[in-house]
Amino acid sequence: MDIFKIIVLVGVFCSAASGYAHDVFASCMRAYDEGGAPAFFRLPECPQWILLASPEKKALKEGNCQFATLQGHRKYQEDCVICYPNVTIPVLDVSVAVGAVFDGHGGKEASKMASEKFLDYFFLHVVFNTYKKLFLHKKDNEEIDIRSFTRKSYIEAVPVIDDELLRGILETALLQTIQDIDSEFSQEAMNHGYISGSTATVVVWVNRQILVGSLGDSKALLCSRRNHPDAEGELESKLYAKELTRDHHPDREDEKARIEAAGGVIRVWGVPRVNGILAVTRSIGDIYLKRYGVIAEPEINWRNLTSKDYYIVIGTDGIFETMAPQTVCNILQAQEKEIPNNSPLCSLSSLADCIVHKAFDEGSMDNLSVIVIPIKKNAAQ
Repeated sequence: MDIFKIIVLVGVFCSAASGYAHDVFASCMRAYDEGGAPAFFRLPECPQWILLASPEKKALKEGNCQFATLQGHRKYQEDCVICYPNVTIPVLDVSVAVGAVFDGHGGKEASKMASEKFLDYFFLHVVFNTYKKLFLHKKDNEEIDIRSFTRKSYIEAVPVIDDELLRGILETALLQTIQDIDSEFSQEAMNHGYISGSTATVVVWVNRQILVGSLGDSKALLCSRRNHPDAEGELESKLYAKELTRDHHPDREDEKARIEAAGGVIRVWGVPRVNGILAVTRSIGDIYLKRYGVIAEPEINWRNLTSKDYYIVIGTDGIFETMAPQTVCNILQAQEKEIPNNSPLCSLSSLADCIVHKAFDEGSMDNLSVIVIPIKKNAAQ
């Protein structure tokens, strides 16, 4: 890792080496340690410490990060989507793509807060997790005194950022971000009487690897290309779906066990529900069901991308109410071949629009939101 690539962040932190600046730095670090991102951003003096190293949020470009939403037959649109195809993180000297869908229920308050807070909180946790791993301890675990922090001690403290360390930083940051958003929203919900909650399915793409975190029943999947014999026995290239998430439904055995151990019950009202109310067992918000085993801890997994992976798709459950994951990949393949797919709706230029309108046309009664990230186009940029 080139030391000078993260000198901006170090300069921000190390400018706290004396007097008032050090006191502010110490108070911000203490706020972060005690209350996470919400506490950090509540102190007016704290955000200035990360301004120089803040993420570069490049505008969406057609082709490298497409998304579409549709209210559908619902009275309100409770889905929220974020998609940043190129976020520069100077402290790690990497660029990442971040895409997430938040499917609200019982109101839009939870999904709205999650979509507005996610990137800033995620970046802050990346910064502080990196800072702690790189600068707080020497090889012998002796704490470095920030007031006497010199360029020499900095150089001695910086290890090589290998893939394992990078994955650990990003994974921890994702978990902390979801937990902080849930904690902050839960307080808002108690203050204002909100009953809403939200799923969260997040994909972070870095260095040909993707980090997937999910709670609820929104899905992330890969459309990957494989050769398959056609009717005449000739090999043809086809996109196949690989689900990257597992739905957190109350009838999933491990989820059901946790709910029942906490005193909750699973009742069927159309579908299995926690206490006959909530159709998912993990979510942001839903504060009145937290005591019954509903948690805001996402399941996390990593996957290495290969040359056979062509699309990342992230969608709310309204997409999959009427379409299987394989159907989504079939639509993308049909669009590649410019086949109308027996529907004028799929003549739309955006792959995401095509999926959303196809799901609606097939009879989905829910809000619909989807993100499509063409891997090949992004890799070429």
